[in-house]
Amino acid sequence: MKRWKIAALLAATVAASALVVEAEAAALDQFKTFVAGTKSARGEFTQQQLKAGGGKAAAPSSGTFEFARPGKFIWLYQKPYDQLLQADGDKLYIYDKDLNQVTVKKLGDALGSSPAAILFGSNDLEKNFTLSEAGTKDGMEWLKAVPKTQDTTFEQITIGLRDGTPQAMELKDNFGSVSVLTFRKFEKNPVVAANHFKFVMPKGVEISQQ
Repeated sequence: MKRWKIAALLAATVAASALVVEAEAAALDQFKTFVAGTKSARGEFTQQQLKAGGGKAAAPSSGTFEFARPGKFIWLYQKPYDQLLQADGDKLYIYDKDLNQVTVKKLGDALGSSPAAILFGSNDLEKNFTLSEAGTKDGMEWLKAVPKTQDTTFEQITIGLRDGTPQAMELKDNFGSVSVLTFRKFEKNPVVAANHFKFVMPKGVEISQQ
């Protein structure tokens, strides 16, 4: 269940809308510049689940990511297990190698007010979130995003930026648990082939349409 919860977190984390705001400040300015100027990117991530009230809930997971706006991405968990989340702009595919299963969802239905929408979505920025400045911490300027609808997995999302690039995200769910994502080797605007994000269904897998 923990594995599916993390996948749902990101899948509830992957792509086709985002956010904007009325305030003026460093984090907001950096984020708006990032969204406007970054059409594609790739890098590495580490994800740590924290318990409500503090403490680590599970071993950290890590892997790589790639995206091209709007709504195309590859989010690959490599440790401690292999799992792939891939979106082609229309559908989201969640491939669990251990279970030999692929779950297919319509991208818009899967995401809504999601963390992935922030990184991978369009620059239509105030549709689903209310933004506010969240101060400085760990050498980063932080921006808080609160979903405008009640029917979401997350209570709030905070994004840490440095030098115009997201360095971290903290995702607080409705039960008080927090998932911390940190990014490294963040490369902006690499050249990406048009068919790069097309999902190739592995042979012999169980397919679940949702």
